[in-house]
Amino acid sequence: MSIRKNWKTLAGAVAAACLLMADPALAEEAKLDTGNTAWMLTSTALVLMMTIPGLALFYGGMVRRKNVLATMAQSFAITALVTVLWMVAGYSIAFANGGSLQAFWGGLSNAFLVNMGKDTLNGSIPDSVFMTFQMTFAIITPALITGAFAERMKFSSMLVFMGLWVLIVYAPIAHWVWGGGFLGDAGVLDFAGGTVVHINAGIAGLVAALVLGKRVGFGKENMAPHNLVLTITGASLLWVGWFGFNAGSAVAADTSAGMAMAVTQIATAAAVLGWMIIEWITHGKPSVLGMASGAVAGLVAITPASGFVDPTGALILGFIAGVVCFWGATSLKNMLGYDDSLDAFGVHGVGGIVGALLTGVFARKAIGGTPGLIEGNAAQVWIQFEGIIATIVYCAVVTFIILKVIDMVMGLRVSEDVEVEGLDINLHGEVVHD
Repeated sequence: MSIRKNWKTLAGAVAAACLLMADPALAEEAKLDTGNTAWMLTSTALVLMMTIPGLALFYGGMVRRKNVLATMAQSFAITALVTVLWMVAGYSIAFANGGSLQAFWGGLSNAFLVNMGKDTLNGSIPDSVFMTFQMTFAIITPALITGAFAERMKFSSMLVFMGLWVLIVYAPIAHWVWGGGFLGDAGVLDFAGGTVVHINAGIAGLVAALVLGKRVGFGKENMAPHNLVLTITGASLLWVGWFGFNAGSAVAADTSAGMAMAVTQIATAAAVLGWMIIEWITHGKPSVLGMASGAVAGLVAITPASGFVDPTGALILGFIAGVVCFWGATSLKNMLGYDDSLDAFGVHGVGGIVGALLTGVFARKAIGGTPGLIEGNAAQVWIQFEGIIATIVYCAVVTFIILKVIDMVMGLRVSEDVEVEGLDINLHGEVVHD
């Protein structure tokens, strides 16, 4: 009897092994992969570093001294606020199964992470790790928006705006692209957040800048950055952290992550050179702020493409992004006259659009499974364009409504006296001393 049982056990094990060999994907999903998990834990920490301290320093150095603490406090407070909101409802809206409304949102079936246990897996990594990784994306996106209205929004109104925006704008768009929604089903390529993060943040920033209006003294007073050492340090942290952003979006320690890391570095370097060259030609000198901005422009543009393009495509894409974002942050802003304080739209909005469109041009089937225009699939450019338009329209309309409602209920902007004296002392009771 024991011999028969042993033979049955052996036969079952052989059958299971054959099944797993026949379907490697099943084998990958069947158990935890510690290598993938280690990489995703690292990527999550890298992406969080992009907001605090990276973005906080980048933006903090670009404002006037009287507003540096208030500006950095926005990134810090958003990190705390979005963490809680993502746990309560954001993750569910973005990644749960929305049933009959699945094309548009994930619903609240996983609110408060009720379905997440210690051993719950998402593919080959713990669901807790995937949730936290996506949380860091949800954190940095609204933090990026603050650059557009820096030096003039109430801290209290900013918190209400960001809380509503993450749940009503960011989480649904994340679902559309990554959570089984209609844009992902339509074939929109966005490996790490060109539409979800950068176009979304850039458009929201532009709307916020227009709704709030220009800073007091805009165009008349000197509003140059008070400390470019902070800004270049922040940009450097963003550059390093972005490897978690892009290579981490492979959700595995594999060849896709390796290629995403390589093309991210190449595109960013090309964008720095592109911005630097055009600024040198236009203004006679390559500025430190320009080089830092060029790096961010390249990082933004390669984000949607990082899992789909090869190194040559990344090189061209990055250089184009550096040149076009220089135009967006200077000529376009001056031509239209809006006060996008720290170029959130000029870099993230414009760079995100450029990157999303060029993903459709340079995508290689051998890299990400989908060919682009250069491989004969011109339709992919149109699909990318549809994703861009859907993101812009929804984000712009809903952001405008949220801002207007907050303005009616509690006001958006600090008083002129507070703005002139500075937000640090008036909103937080603290100042930066020489």
